[in-house]
Amino acid sequence: MTIPSSLNTKLDQLQQLFQEMDRALIAYSGGVDSTLVAKIAFDVLVDRSLAITANSPSLLPEELEDAKIQAATIGITHEVVTTHEMDNPNYTSNPINRCYFCKSELHDTLKPLATEWGYPYVVDGVNADDLQDYRPGIQAAKERGARSPLAEIGLTKAEVRQLSQYLGLSWWDKPAQPCLSSRFPYGEEITIEKLQRVGRGERYLRQLGLKNLRVRSEGNTAKIELPPEQIKEFVLTHDLPQLVAAFQGFGFLYVTLDLEGYKSGKLNQVLSHSL
Repeated sequence: MTIPSSLNTKLDQLQQLFQEMDRALIAYSGGVDSTLVAKIAFDVLVDRSLAITANSPSLLPEELEDAKIQAATIGITHEVVTTHEMDNPNYTSNPINRCYFCKSELHDTLKPLATEWGYPYVVDGVNADDLQDYRPGIQAAKERGARSPLAEIGLTKAEVRQLSQYLGLSWWDKPAQPCLSSRFPYGEEITIEKLQRVGRGERYLRQLGLKNLRVRSEGNTAKIELPPEQIKEFVLTHDLPQLVAAFQGFGFLYVTLDLEGYKSGKLNQVLSHSL
């Protein structure tokens, strides 16, 4: 596989950036973005790079396992720490800047570790497209001195996937998987029980062979989002009463299918009326 010269230039810039850092700790979620950062950091710095994943109730257990597998495949040293954003009512009350408090907790955990272990830089997987969306967590990371190599050189999400494929990362097309708290409308309190039932619902759907999906939670209702082109086939080929029974077993009372279909960040649509 070949890549455009412009993308090869960005790869060179990323490598140069890490050479200048000399040592870096990566805030590593296991998503496509932060995994690419971890890959390039390790290629350049080897044992002077470290990937750390934050584990909390808002992270699916299988996502943590994926992160471990991907880190082992890359070869980078990988650690897991526990974060406690669920102890912060500013987070669990689910305001529109909820992500600010999540990233504050993350970087307030990582920065002291980086200092203690001799890493002058904490870097994350924010890409250039993220800067165009409403992402209050980015501000929290910046306030704590974190750097975003992908965004710094202008690497978009599509380019992240293209570069990941070029570098032989088999998960280059892995669907985006933001934290489970993003499944709730702003203002609805987030609890561990609610996070768990959303996680079980999405796991159930993936076991049916579905890939790009969301289970949005609103009160006692699960709203299933699938790509629009898959909705008709889903309705015709799946045992819907069995699915409803499964979701009710997870703790939902009602199960609906969103006819608009899957759209990343859909719950941010309300922000145009509140910001």
